[in-house]
Amino acid sequence: MKTIHVLRHAKSSWKDPSLDDHERPLAKRGRKTAKAIAEYLRQAKITPDLVICSTAVRARQTLDPIAKAIKPPKIVFEKGIYDLAQRKLWNYVWNLPERAECVLLIGHNPGLHDFALALADAPSRKGLPPQGGKFPTGAMATFCFDGTWNELRPGSAVVAAFKTPKEMASQE
Repeated sequence: MKTIHVLRHAKSSWKDPSLDDHERPLAKRGRKTAKAIAEYLRQAKITPDLVICSTAVRARQTLDPIAKAIKPPKIVFEKGIYDLAQRKLWNYVWNLPERAECVLLIGHNPGLHDFALALADAPSRKGLPPQGGKFPTGAMATFCFDGTWNELRPGSAVVAAFKTPKEMASQE
């Protein structure tokens, strides 16, 4: 069984409006959330074989405490995840190495939310925020499926969990 965790970066700062969007750092709340996510992953024993992270500053800063807490064997930074539509995220997933049983993808909305909705099978889709609903910063959807990465198709993965930062922090 394969598992993919889809994590939206933690809350970013808008303090400096002159910064390019790609360069925006985490806000104080975002840094606190990133630490709570890391602790949740550590306690839940979620240990991805591969982490794919956007190169945006806020995504990398979300990853920092996670990487320290769970020490994934491989981290790949992909600039392309920054502004991808969900259909392009499929190409990343279809090309994941088969030896990776568990993958953590850290990126941005609206692409991640759209991807999560497309990935989920109909019965478990109700476990996700609906289209137009809120997939908050720092939230993570977890999916499981049988087969290979390149066989994964829309509507073929089961939503195993959807956790908001508040839920992750309460489980510390």
